[in-house]
Amino acid sequence: MTKPITSLSQRVAEFMEQIYPELNADILASQIIEAFFPGDTPRRKRPRAPGNNLWSEKDALLITYGNSIVDGTHKPLDLLHDFLLEYMQGVVNGVHILPFFPFTSDDGFAVTDYRAVNPSLGDWPDINRIGGDFLLMSDLVLNHVSSQGAWFNAYRQGHTPYDQFFFEADPDEDHSMVVRPRTTPLLQEVETSRGLRHVWCTFSHDQIDLDFRNPEVLLEFLRIMRLHVDNGVRIVRLDAVAFIWKEAGSSSIHLPQTHAIVRLMRLLCDFAHEVVILLTETNVPNAENLSYFGNRNEAHAVYNFTLPPLLLHAMMSGSAEYLHRWQQGMPPAQLGCAYLNFSASHDGIGMRPAEGMLPEDEKARMIQTVRDLGGLVSMRALPNGGESPYELNITFFEAMGGTFNGRDDYHIARFVCSQTIVMSLEGIPAFYIHSMLATPNDHEQVQRRGMNRAINRHNWEYPKLQTLLKDPDTQHAIVLSALSERLRLRSGQPGFHPNATQFTLSLDPRIFGVWRQSLDRDQSIFALHNVSDERVSIQPHEINLIEGEGWVDLLSGEVIRPEGGEIPMAPYQCRWISNRAG
Repeated sequence: MTKPITSLSQRVAEFMEQIYPELNADILASQIIEAFFPGDTPRRKRPRAPGNNLWSEKDALLITYGNSIVDGTHKPLDLLHDFLLEYMQGVVNGVHILPFFPFTSDDGFAVTDYRAVNPSLGDWPDINRIGGDFLLMSDLVLNHVSSQGAWFNAYRQGHTPYDQFFFEADPDEDHSMVVRPRTTPLLQEVETSRGLRHVWCTFSHDQIDLDFRNPEVLLEFLRIMRLHVDNGVRIVRLDAVAFIWKEAGSSSIHLPQTHAIVRLMRLLCDFAHEVVILLTETNVPNAENLSYFGNRNEAHAVYNFTLPPLLLHAMMSGSAEYLHRWQQGMPPAQLGCAYLNFSASHDGIGMRPAEGMLPEDEKARMIQTVRDLGGLVSMRALPNGGESPYELNITFFEAMGGTFNGRDDYHIARFVCSQTIVMSLEGIPAFYIHSMLATPNDHEQVQRRGMNRAINRHNWEYPKLQTLLKDPDTQHAIVLSALSERLRLRSGQPGFHPNATQFTLSLDPRIFGVWRQSLDRDQSIFALHNVSDERVSIQPHEINLIEGEGWVDLLSGEVIRPEGGEIPMAPYQCRWISNRAG
């Protein structure tokens, strides 16, 4: 009988045989372990077993740039910390600070120095302070680096080890199968000490792709990952991870070595003394995205990328048909895994995850409505040389300003309903700071920077923002208050644990409803959302309210009787009907 592989070194060596079969697996394994657990860094004797205790209903995240709030005087990270303590305490318990390193483009995703904090934001002690008060998420931008950073300059000059750090390709080879999120040329010609070379650029010519076929690249990122953890990071977001392994003549996305590297990182996190959650960022069609759960051995969490476009469609069309259909087919997250639910982030609303989910004419109506509401559309290159909509660029608040029928008076109600759906679904909810603050489209920044995504990356002047939030009649104060109240309420409901049972209800298509049940089966919550501008009623028997239980709408306080009459739903009204008040 074969003895099971249990030690960390044995498990890592097995991964090395998969990823680097031509190299000595045992030597590489010792280097991998030393990179992530240097010196006397403590680690567990056994990996954490998969379970549902890494998160709870109390978990919710704010997504923000380090400089989303500025005042021209104080360090932006200090202002962010003040904002979190003043407005987010008890509302969210975690914060994703988007890349806070020195960079040259893409608002932080073209990193020049992975070991430093951008001095225009602050320094590591500022990051540490935020991490001391909130669960901290950081970005591991591991697919590419800045063309102007020290690593690429060393590559061009032929300095080791960086002369082998970047992915070179022959421009005469066939790259038509490569999946790209951009329309720029894939290869860039650069002058090096060894002559002309063509380097791979998945995203832009300022973002040069690294070559993970060289294990030194992987080792360096494991050291950087350890630096993050030592500075208080507890959720590591693997940015653009799907693209990290490339092969000529292939799609160069989701390759087996990519999944093996994610499994390796998961293993190291599970052996870490600290609780470290691995989150993959894969903005791709649904089935491809779900593959990063692996067999409970890859990402702890994945972004629910299909939710934003289908949620947008439901709110614009007044019908939850496609949202409902998708959610019905979604598997519960595996033990030890969770979805990260969101409607908006620093990027646009991705359209690739809607592939196969929305008919082309429905996509077209949605795209036109976004344009009518002041939004923009970004394209990606197709293998046949054509282009396709890649993402919609608009703040989610502005996207709720109207429907397929035009603008109306339900802007705020529709927006709050959309965010309540995010709160209700199985998984951990995350909210972009500009959603929490009902930020309008920033067209001035788009014109100034020549980048569509800038429309959703406003920099708030803190004194101005504070003044707006003090006035209860501004859209900013109304939205922040409404979402904060619901998030505080949600955090006390075991039925909203990220892994609580979920069943999608078949109701009037204008009502999107899910049944949630706590892990101990004590609390049930029927989360109902009217996505239309019409009044709708449902019968208690349609949601199987059990007689003998005392049912109450947690949002309104209204008692709901199983034997009673119709349950009315006003336009965009939400109800959390529960048998227990958490």
